[in-house]
Amino acid sequence: MLSWTDSGEPVGQSLNHRSQGVEFNLQTLRSTQSDRPDRHSEERSDEESQNRCKSMKKIIVSILFFFLLSTFHPPLSYSLPAEDVQVVTDAQYFPVAKKMIQEAKSSIQVMMFEMGYYDEHPNTPSNLLIKELIHAKKRGVKVEVILETRDGEDRTTKRNRRTGKILSEGGVEVIYDPLFKTTHAKLMVVDGQLALVGSTNWTYYALTNNNEVSVLIRSKEVAKEVRDYFNKVKASSRK
Repeated sequence: MLSWTDSGEPVGQSLNHRSQGVEFNLQTLRSTQSDRPDRHSEERSDEESQNRCKSMKKIIVSILFFFLLSTFHPPLSYSLPAEDVQVVTDAQYFPVAKKMIQEAKSSIQVMMFEMGYYDEHPNTPSNLLIKELIHAKKRGVKVEVILETRDGEDRTTKRNRRTGKILSEGGVEVIYDPLFKTTHAKLMVVDGQLALVGSTNWTYYALTNNNEVSVLIRSKEVAKEVRDYFNKVKASSRK
């Protein structure tokens, strides 16, 4: 026996019609949704594309880095022959440096972080070395000195400019390093054969009281390397 709904339709027929309507609505919904872009799919696609771009960039950067490293990487350290090497400590430096200057025949290059001339103490070791440079210039030796200077009036800059003025007046070529660069080296090369390299500044305490160590190397090859370095710094400096 069929029951009737309020609309006058049999219950069985009404459920059938409704189920057909639901099925139709689901089909319509599926059809509508299939025509829409999938937001999550697009986001995944964009993310995958970005990841691929990042990977490509990393590969390109790695290739460029490898190329630059292989092209401009400085050569590894290498040894140079030497006829003689002498360790020079503390107050030993002054007589060694003085003798080198006095016996120089053709050229002297000095690079110094600090070089002090003391008017009130004329016979201090640094004053005597500075005077020896001027005497060497007067007897025909080419003498070049590079000194550290900074942008300001600190002790080192004032002391080096004072000393530089005395050397220049004595005919010595004086070069001041760039203000943006600190020249902390302490070295002297004589006649392209002897190189004196170490920690000793040409100041009173460095030459008389400090714990300092340098090496005196007799080697044309070493002297050439140190002089080449001197000329490289000189090229970027100013008078």
